[in-house]
Amino acid sequence: MRREKSQSLLARAERVIPGGVNSPVRAFRAVGGTPPFIVRGEGARMWDADGNCYLDYIGSWGPLLLGHAHPEVLSAVEEALRGGTSFGLPTEREIELAEMIVEAVPSIEMVRLVNSGTEATMSALRLARAWTGRELVVKFEGCYHGHVDSLLVKAGSGVATLGIPDTAGVPAAFADTTIALPYNSTAAVEQTFARYGDRIAAVIVEPVAGNMGCVPPAPGFLEALRELTQRHGALLIFDEVMTGFRLAYGGAQQIFGIRPDLTTLGKVIGGGLPIGAYGGRAEIMRRIAPAGPVYQAGTLSGNPVAVAAGLAMLRYLKQHPELYAQLEERTARLAAAAPPGIAVNRAGSMITFFFTPGPVTDYESARRSDTARFARFHAWLLERGICFPPSQFEAAFVSAAHSEEDIARTADAIREFFAAEAAG
Repeated sequence: MRREKSQSLLARAERVIPGGVNSPVRAFRAVGGTPPFIVRGEGARMWDADGNCYLDYIGSWGPLLLGHAHPEVLSAVEEALRGGTSFGLPTEREIELAEMIVEAVPSIEMVRLVNSGTEATMSALRLARAWTGRELVVKFEGCYHGHVDSLLVKAGSGVATLGIPDTAGVPAAFADTTIALPYNSTAAVEQTFARYGDRIAAVIVEPVAGNMGCVPPAPGFLEALRELTQRHGALLIFDEVMTGFRLAYGGAQQIFGIRPDLTTLGKVIGGGLPIGAYGGRAEIMRRIAPAGPVYQAGTLSGNPVAVAAGLAMLRYLKQHPELYAQLEERTARLAAAAPPGIAVNRAGSMITFFFTPGPVTDYESARRSDTARFARFHAWLLERGICFPPSQFEAAFVSAAHSEEDIARTADAIREFFAAEAAG
């Protein structure tokens, strides 16, 4: 594949943008080579500046459940644009999106729209500390909850990809408010609550981890978090920025039958445009200004264009519940393409091929993966027009736009890679 234009664009970008990219994993440093600079997308495909076409399994890192440029989302965005891009005053669409979220997500009685997943988790933690009068937060190693200072302790996503142990610029005092525990370790959580139970404001968790690669919860793990937080007067926060409306219409909490106190959302609820949200029990959410004393604000929160895209997305998903079974089946077919000795983790339409014999149940077992081998796998697929996330520690996403033929082509390429590898 030609790369000249993308290489030229990267060199140009590096002169004015740190590392040449506006989010670290896009730099492709974990897999080598030049990131393709994308000019357009349609359905399951995207095209770069050199004219190369790719089957896309990044999906803008999760939001594009229906693929690129879905007609109903585009139509909603175009209609919203004709009415104006931003007002700084309320619009009816904000209410409609909030009503859809409250109807869909079992634990959410009230919701506040914000601009990103990071903003949602930051705000949810502030609210949890205000509600409980406590300071400590429990998180899990390898779970990424946005670039909130106190949550970058043993974070996943780009932090894991770039091998950054402790990001610069975070005061030790902020990090000291966070306790990082192994994901899926009920014993570690029990021990922590036994020691610090009256000081813990909240436990925040990805119900299905997606930022150290896809790592589902062990049986009983989420149930234990619910019981322990209730017993000790702490809040349970589900970070469903990635899983919300992707694994099921009601999110991971619908699948596992657990009601957290607060939930953070993003990605899918914006239909591909920037958005975030946090919500939960009404008595807690009423502490948010102007109803209560916990201040949180945003000039572009509830942006009419992003809200219109999100409404179109959620309405389509509500009308087509069969999509989730289809996504599950097609993702399972990709998983079946890997040979023994490769740990494949999957949850709904999220999937990761871990280059380790496995199993991968937490951050430590994910880190044992052979990242150089993953880089060869990524390059093999990319040369064949198949674009997976450029990191061992990121989930790949199947969309409703991936056809039976797309899945078969991808599965064949995966099998061919391992066959070529075995042949030496």
